[in-house]
Amino acid sequence: MIELHKASDRGVSRLDWLDSRHSFSFAGWHDPSRMGFRSLRVLNEDRVAPGAGFGPHPHRDMEILTIVLEGALEHRDSSGARTVLRAGDVQRMSAGSGVTHSEWNGSDEVAVHFLQIWLQPARVGTAPSHVEACGLFPIGSGAPAGMRALAADAGEVGVLRIQQDAKIFAGRADANAPLHHALAAGRGAWVQTARGKLIVNGRPLATGDGLSIEDEPGVVLSGDPDGDFLLFDLA
Repeated sequence: MIELHKASDRGVSRLDWLDSRHSFSFAGWHDPSRMGFRSLRVLNEDRVAPGAGFGPHPHRDMEILTIVLEGALEHRDSSGARTVLRAGDVQRMSAGSGVTHSEWNGSDEVAVHFLQIWLQPARVGTAPSHVEACGLFPIGSGAPAGMRALAADAGEVGVLRIQQDAKIFAGRADANAPLHHALAAGRGAWVQTARGKLIVNGRPLATGDGLSIEDEPGVVLSGDPDGDFLLFDLA
């Protein structure tokens, strides 16, 4: 089963300093048919104005990935950590037994544009932690079509470890060199177009579109060589 989720159908939260688009129910936008996909609970695309941001707020028992597309995002948390994520950087935060953090635009001049992803963890009550990796997304301007793992539950070198049976890939697809990703029996996939256009299992996707895939042997992707996507392989 394959279902297209158009960018224009996402929920919207808009303030004078924030423009946020929600693939799944979040904050004041609630759609009972869009409560997540398998362990993927939140997929937000946020734009935050210069000098603004989310003040201190708590999280618990959630795996959170933040991917900065443009600008700089400052992270502070209750452990005393202070980190600035720049375009291309990825952060994994395990909220575990509880953490309070803030996310603030690291610039007083330009907006910050980022994706935030929440996955429900396989284990609850673990110790909070976070780790950052520089330059993981996109896979590289001018790079050949391909995919690389951003996060997984196994401790592969160069891959952020998450506490869930999930693998998250960054990719770039070329119309002349389709990418193939096999799905093991019982697993599903979500593909999110961050920039550019894609064709996924014969369905065209534009920027911001998502595609859920279940009961299929795999995922076939082709499209814009300057576009970028995320692929979630989920138990």
